[in-house]
Amino acid sequence: MRHENKHSSATGERVLATLNPDGSRHWIRPRLSIGRYWHARRIVAYGLIVLFAALPFVQINGKPAMLLDVVHRRFHLFGATFLPTDTALMAVLMLVIFLGIFLITALLGRVWCGWACPQTVYMEFLYRPIERLIDGAPGSRRSISPSSAGRGLLKFVVFFICSCFLAHTFLAYFVGVDQLRVWITRSPFEHPASFLIMAGTTALMLFDFGYFREQTCLVACPYGRFQSALTDRNTMIISYDSARGEPRGKLTRSAAGDVSLPIAAEAGVQRGDCIDCRMCVTTCPTGIDIRDGLQMECIGCAQCIDACDVVMDRIKRPRGLIRYSSAAVLSGERAHILRPRIMLYPMLLAGFIGLFVYLLVTGQSAEAAILPRQGAPFYALPSGAIANQVRLRIVNRSEAEGRYTVSLADDSVRRGARLAFDANSVPVAPAESVSVGFVIEAPPESFSSRGALEVVLVVSDGRGFSKSLPYRMLGPVGRVDRSEHDDDHHSHDGDGD
Repeated sequence: MRHENKHSSATGERVLATLNPDGSRHWIRPRLSIGRYWHARRIVAYGLIVLFAALPFVQINGKPAMLLDVVHRRFHLFGATFLPTDTALMAVLMLVIFLGIFLITALLGRVWCGWACPQTVYMEFLYRPIERLIDGAPGSRRSISPSSAGRGLLKFVVFFICSCFLAHTFLAYFVGVDQLRVWITRSPFEHPASFLIMAGTTALMLFDFGYFREQTCLVACPYGRFQSALTDRNTMIISYDSARGEPRGKLTRSAAGDVSLPIAAEAGVQRGDCIDCRMCVTTCPTGIDIRDGLQMECIGCAQCIDACDVVMDRIKRPRGLIRYSSAAVLSGERAHILRPRIMLYPMLLAGFIGLFVYLLVTGQSAEAAILPRQGAPFYALPSGAIANQVRLRIVNRSEAEGRYTVSLADDSVRRGARLAFDANSVPVAPAESVSVGFVIEAPPESFSSRGALEVVLVVSDGRGFSKSLPYRMLGPVGRVDRSEHDDDHHSHDGDGD
């Protein structure tokens, strides 16, 4: 990178659109190009902003439509509740999300980045409009230098208010609107930790949209670097039609003042439709020149299309010099919608969606699991019996409180095993988990010569849930008579303690 910077300085080129040849920050203030795609994106963007702000307040089946409660380890998604034990469900859900991204990218390129990504939506339809309102629109007659201290302070205050709103809305997805309301209405001294979280999130929002800006897409976000592996020649991208536009050249006026025709090149060669006005460059929010071909920095926002269409209308040339197309179509090839990856992704996606629905519908109302052993593997009781301490975790996945009983299977009882449990049943609140400890006893003669006894624990709630849990009790190796236990039980008791 250091060598590239030196080379860039010598040639006057930039390594990144946000980097000057001398290594300083190049601030991008794109010119707004209003066209059919900008109007469509504005409708989508404002719809997403309203959805983002309203979703934490929406209730489905008495639960938030979306709440990622990391502290209590509960995740509510559109009426369904996921717990940390739902590893299979969460893994399948992540696969569905990634396959969906792969399919959309293979078909439509980076349409997510330009139309729906929160970074683009808030940057281009909230922060930049505010900046244009205060500092003036780039390229317009009322453009005002942003160096004014008063205007700079005003812009900072407005940006800070917007960042506060976004930060609090963002946190509502993780703590819930009720808890967030408590944080807002109480003094920061009563909840310093949560106040620091809100302040830190606000600062990050302000840093991102006020300073870092498009560099989030260019430097921090890895999605642009993946597109070369996710796209092919038939993927729809924003493309410049070089066969129609080249060789480019400036317009000239005729004696009658007509500027609708491109000038002719030397030797009578007709110029292309591109008049090298650079409107597509000055309107790009990441500062690239789309005429150089598909680039990692292109987010697919279509601002260059709107800008070029306006120019084509003025010079009375057909629109579409820059348009949504594919590399194959621009090369004169036939468009192929059905291709291997376009057929493979939907099949995999349908399969994983079906698996997710199956796991969600057939999931049990509770879960039970034996936790790893702690302390001494076994100890002898005064009666001579061998005891194992067992810890059990029970998760209630239902919407009502459950009471769970723990017992031994009949075969285990016949072999002499006995359960020593303080409580007849274990109460567990909805969407909660508890860990309980108890003791299993068995006579020494029940153990094998290797010191093992296989038993089965049964956990049930009397409402349809029942789960059998195999457990291997450990005991002394070989036959041990009663007198040996009487002599040694005190030392084992010490180990058990």
